Amino acid sequence: MTRTIFPMEVADISAFAKSLREQLGRLDHKPSHVEMLNLLSRAGGYRNYQHFRSTVCRAEVLLDWQFDGETLPVPDEERVKKTLRVFDRSGRIIRWPSKRSQQELCLWYLWGRIPAGETFSEPQINLLLGALHLFGDAALLRRDLVDMGLMRRNRDGSDYRRNEKEAPLELTLLNRRMKEAAREAA
Repeated sequence: MTRTIFPMEVADISAFAKSLREQLGRLDHKPSHVEMLNLLSRAGGYRNYQHFRSTVCRAEVLLDWQFDGETLPVPDEERVKKTLRVFDRSGRIIRWPSKRSQQELCLWYLWGRIPAGETFSEPQINLLLGALHLFGDAALLRRDLVDMGLMRRNRDGSDYRRNEKEAPLELTLLNRRMKEAAREAA
């Protein structure tokens, strides 16, 4: 398993060392690995290790979205975070979200899993969508993909094809967060 490296920058090494010493002095046992990560993070000015890690990941995302010194629009992390709750660790949609903004991000996710340039019959697209969700309503997903313009179908519903569009920034972030969650689970 590859390990993600999270670099930590400390503004004042003396204050960092003092804070770490004080925290270690309050313990009556040898800290575990996770406790040590939390101690180091708190000494660095973060609430805990998760706070430190989310800050590093956010900075990483921002760097990815820079181009020739010009900052591109930033994806809505809160929307991605809320949408992630409707997925299982295998990347399947557990339940259909009630908020339209989350539904749209789910539809973009499904759009990204449909092979480009291929034509599908209704049973074939149902089978593909069925493997990507657990709530058993491929027809809802199919209709919403067409209504949102992410797929097109013949009037008789015989052929379905993915429309090529520019995906929103949140789709890339959603895919990244899902890969991270899968790696952590493994």
